[in-house]
Amino acid sequence: QVQLVESGGGLVQPGGSLRLSCAASGSIRSANAMGWYRQAPGKQRELVVRITSGGSTRYGDSVKGRVTISRDNAKNTVYLQMNSLKPEDTAVYYCNVLRLGYDYWGQGTQVTVSS
Repeated sequence: QVQLVESGGGLVQPGGSLRLSCAASGSIRSANAMGWYRQAPGKQRELVVRITSGGSTRYGDSVKGRVTISRDNAKNTVYLQMNSLKPEDTAVYYCNVLRLGYDYWGQGTQVTVSS
């Protein structure tokens, strides 16, 4: 069982940066894949970035080059670094972990990009 809790969201001005954290109650060392997704009001959930255990990384078209995903297995934490933020990045951001055939999701953290 893996439970995920996102944090680090908030209000940031356009062009700014933000670092999101996803703390897992269970081990993520054996995760098959992990990633971040987001959903804005009135829009469907979309990919931000996802990385597999095989080392393959997939980015959403709108964020490629502006985001970095990383992990700390000792702390059971996944991170999302976002730079050059735009108003269209405003959304609820969700952490996702695929482990042993089970797809886990966090409760989400709100990111608002506005002047």
